[in-house]
Amino acid sequence: MTYYDFLIHRKKSIKPTRKSRVVVALLGSLFVSSSFAVKATSHSDNASATTNISAAKNAHHFASEDIFNLEYVSEVQVSPNGEEVAYVRRSNDIMSDSTRSNIWVATVDGRSHRPLLSASHNFYSPRWSPDGKRLAYLSNENGKPQLYIRWMDTGQTALVTNVTSSPSSITWSPDGKYIAFTMSVEANEKPLSVKMPKKPKGAKWSPGFEYITKARYQADGKGILEPAYTHIFVVPTDGGTARQLTSGNYHHRGSLSFSPDAEKIYFSANRSDNWEYEPVEADIYTVDMSGNIEQVTNFKGREASPVVSPNGKYVAYERRSDEKVMYKNSYLYVMNADGSDHKNLTEDVDNSVSNIQWKDNKTLYFQQSVRGLAQVNSVTLSGKIKTKAKGLGGTTLGRPYVFATYHASDDIVAYTKGATDRPADLYVSDKKERQLTYLNEDVLGHKQLGEVKEIVYSSSIDGEEIQGWYILPPDYDSSKTYPLILEIHGGPNLAYGPVFTAELQRMAAEGYVVFYDNHRGSTGYGERFALLLQGKYSSKYDFADHMSGVDALIEKGIADPERLYITGGSAGGIASAYAIGLTDRFKAAVVAKPVINWLSKVLTADSGLYQIPFQFPGKPWDNVEHYWKRSPLSLVGNVTTPTMLITGVNDKRTPMSETEQFYQALKIQKVDTVLVKVPESSHGIAAKPSRMIGKVENILAWFKKYSGADEATRPDSL
Repeated sequence: MTYYDFLIHRKKSIKPTRKSRVVVALLGSLFVSSSFAVKATSHSDNASATTNISAAKNAHHFASEDIFNLEYVSEVQVSPNGEEVAYVRRSNDIMSDSTRSNIWVATVDGRSHRPLLSASHNFYSPRWSPDGKRLAYLSNENGKPQLYIRWMDTGQTALVTNVTSSPSSITWSPDGKYIAFTMSVEANEKPLSVKMPKKPKGAKWSPGFEYITKARYQADGKGILEPAYTHIFVVPTDGGTARQLTSGNYHHRGSLSFSPDAEKIYFSANRSDNWEYEPVEADIYTVDMSGNIEQVTNFKGREASPVVSPNGKYVAYERRSDEKVMYKNSYLYVMNADGSDHKNLTEDVDNSVSNIQWKDNKTLYFQQSVRGLAQVNSVTLSGKIKTKAKGLGGTTLGRPYVFATYHASDDIVAYTKGATDRPADLYVSDKKERQLTYLNEDVLGHKQLGEVKEIVYSSSIDGEEIQGWYILPPDYDSSKTYPLILEIHGGPNLAYGPVFTAELQRMAAEGYVVFYDNHRGSTGYGERFALLLQGKYSSKYDFADHMSGVDALIEKGIADPERLYITGGSAGGIASAYAIGLTDRFKAAVVAKPVINWLSKVLTADSGLYQIPFQFPGKPWDNVEHYWKRSPLSLVGNVTTPTMLITGVNDKRTPMSETEQFYQALKIQKVDTVLVKVPESSHGIAAKPSRMIGKVENILAWFKKYSGADEATRPDSL
């Protein structure tokens, strides 16, 4: 059999039984049925031809229940000898409505592919020991996440920690005797000493009072933060108690790197007493095994992610300036281990670098995003840059964000790479690229997905070049025009790309052309482009970028100008809400987790301490006009577009109060509006499989209501 057939056969024969592979016939009843006949208008006679494009009725189109069956590769780790890759395989589970993480191992030559740690629990963060004989990992198999070690020859596993908080950033010492990690430690901080009468035995009193004293007192996904700080620990790999090395009321987060003699650990932190107000300030330090801390760098801005060279002579790190703007490139610097002689090796790279790794003592690897996809580059100490791998992405199932990862051992580079019709698989490259997994052939191999095509155009406002993509319906007929959905990405300093997207493919399966772009402010196009929204977020500028793309697709005869729809989440929700205040061209809008009033948002959300100094010209009470001008609420008097609002009840990034302001204002304006609240959800409203389905099906139901189709169904609750 061919290697491809071998992989498919092996996948079916050794893969653990997954209940999520079961086709549940009743699933469709859980959500809004968005099956309907979309009319595609013929160019030749301008007549309406009704085409049944229902994904629910056509098994060859992408359906909502397919989301439960998707898998993708996330973390990858090449063994020290370069012969194997341990990777995290993430899959959705229909019974628990969750995403599971298991660890698999594939040989670089493609001859073997097997599950290593696969069960109903989560296994993640695999890290090879320096000699390659053991694998450390994290798992919640005994409740709270703990650190484990597995002996690769015998298959025996040992529990290494028994800690009260989840370990992170696990790192082996070069001699294999210790593992360092970071962990949150509760702080005993009581702002007041309040005397209360003694509670009688058996009495049931109301809960005690909660005290908040920190400037950053909440975080999305966590809620109100308990007093706690992240510290560095080490634990012997042959058994023993984890020992805390750092102390103080500071966070010591991020990657760790041992010196070759294992005597000290390099890390990055902001140990200033003013750290809460300095979100992009951090320096590099060392801590020895006795807990003695020494500062290595002291520049303005952020020096982060230190990595020691194999011979211990150099330390590579990421560096960003402290300029008060929304975005600045991060560069790859190298210094001597004592903190002297700093050199920028990526001065000519006009994008942020990340995930720095040493190949040897003279060459490093790094990752960057370029025009919608990630890539791995190598750079020598003299600054010579080469491309090692291109086209990385595919690690977000819902929307087509440019997220990917890689890991290298000498010349072997393993990485995540997908395609427009497949989520991320495992690839390796030395002199030639090889695909090692085909995780979704059983789910998508027989599906007719929408074709993704690139479009590059000029913005009508100033001629700025904008890159975008559009997804055609599976049964696309070039003689007809189709309804179009404009979907705007979040950030705004993020980017979309030509990668698989479950949500947008669902929309295309229902007969829509789905258009998305990397408007000004997106990353991967240089620092200048990323800063074009400085002081203009949101505004007529990004609005023009979007509408110019829509008009280009109308001019191509692809989109029907009378059937335009708009949606987006987070920054995309802001842009969508702003857009319907500037135009009435859209038949309907779905605004997800938006900011509606910047004056209130920066004082109620978890990101205000960053946004006030870096996004705005000053404090809101000193710059009321500027904040108000950037707020979609300032344009609500112009809105006539029927609008759905959808936000997580526990969202701390764009709080529900923002959505409620817009809902109430639209109701006062007598605009047809529905507010969809997502229970128990923070900013990531599509984090669970059923929530991703519920989100996209509500969007489709709302657009159906205003499509002109008969017997439109109102959206169900999530």
